[in-house]
Amino acid sequence: MKTIDELLSEGVAGKRVFVRADLNVPLDGTTITDDGRIRAVLPTVKALAEAGGRVVVASHLGRPKGAPDPAFSLAPAAARLGELLGVDVAFATDTVGESATATVAGLADGQVAVLENLRFNAGETAKDDAERGAFADRLAGLADLYVGDGFGAVHRKHASVYDLPARLPHAAGFLIATEVGVLKKLTDDVQRPYVVALGGAKVSDKLAVIDELLGKADRILIGGGMAYTFLKAKGYEIGTSLVQEDQLSAVTEYLERAEKNGVELVLPVDTLVAEEFPDLKTKAPAHPATVAADAMPAGRMGLDIGPETCTLYASKLADAVTVFWNGPMGVFEHPDYAEGTKAVAQALLDSPGYTVVGGGDSAAAVRILGFDEKAFGHISTGGGASLEYLEGKTLPGLAALED
Repeated sequence: MKTIDELLSEGVAGKRVFVRADLNVPLDGTTITDDGRIRAVLPTVKALAEAGGRVVVASHLGRPKGAPDPAFSLAPAAARLGELLGVDVAFATDTVGESATATVAGLADGQVAVLENLRFNAGETAKDDAERGAFADRLAGLADLYVGDGFGAVHRKHASVYDLPARLPHAAGFLIATEVGVLKKLTDDVQRPYVVALGGAKVSDKLAVIDELLGKADRILIGGGMAYTFLKAKGYEIGTSLVQEDQLSAVTEYLERAEKNGVELVLPVDTLVAEEFPDLKTKAPAHPATVAADAMPAGRMGLDIGPETCTLYASKLADAVTVFWNGPMGVFEHPDYAEGTKAVAQALLDSPGYTVVGGGDSAAAVRILGFDEKAFGHISTGGGASLEYLEGKTLPGLAALED
């Protein structure tokens, strides 16, 4: 895989460099609530601009249905990128139309432009190779070189991620190089004990990675909504908690295989319960009760791991040499159910080992709950991409960057 350093050494001055970034930031209207993904691509954009490249940044945001939708405009992200760079960033109001053509043509050496949302075009996400390729051809007409740096999208076979690199000389940006290097530490040369903490709502989202980790990890700690499917598989009452009935047989098999393989698969020993899901807008007090995991009332739902589980999980992380965490332990967006996620984040900080926060809601939780991002070994920008890499899958966007 060619690196951006190699590309820079060959010279990019005067050349149009298409940077496939991941500017898929959360928005409250037009206000960005977490600019972590924009900041992550800054080193690549800065290096190319300072070397005299004419930098064309492109990304998706949200899931528009292949047509323009003002709710998913990249205009706020473009404005924030300009603020962080400390320069004016041009913004094209389309992706491959008149505005994009004129905006790119107007760039001088060292200047930066952002194209409108790639997914405003049906060809970006098309399943049909020809339709996707035709859109990639139009994107290629805007550039001389391609730099892939949108790690959060490399698991997607999309035109700007998979097809476009085949049409232009290409290289991996600083972010992708860093992400791949970190993930290799979790797969190729793991330092032990290797402890994985998995949370989030649905166990189905994590089944494949659990299947892979049962042959690699020393301990797997389970939290979040997915924990209640595991608890039900053990025969416990889980009340009205989230459960995926169709995954119970798979979870039961994993519990058995973990014991057979000598992998500690650790489940909550207590949980916070309430009669209903909390109001995340008003953050009104929810008054949860703490109960043992094997004594949940029939009419209550579990919404966070309990204090004994927080202590247990911290102890299981204390001697870890390598840690990977993906998924919150509870409904961390509400203060009454944030303690479990806080406890795991703090345990990672206290751990002497190399700690990786696997993107998605975990990365958002680190920032929202006020932790110092720099204190962790690495915070990934791509939750889904990180998981699929750990599952052993070939990621289209990485494969396309290989020479």
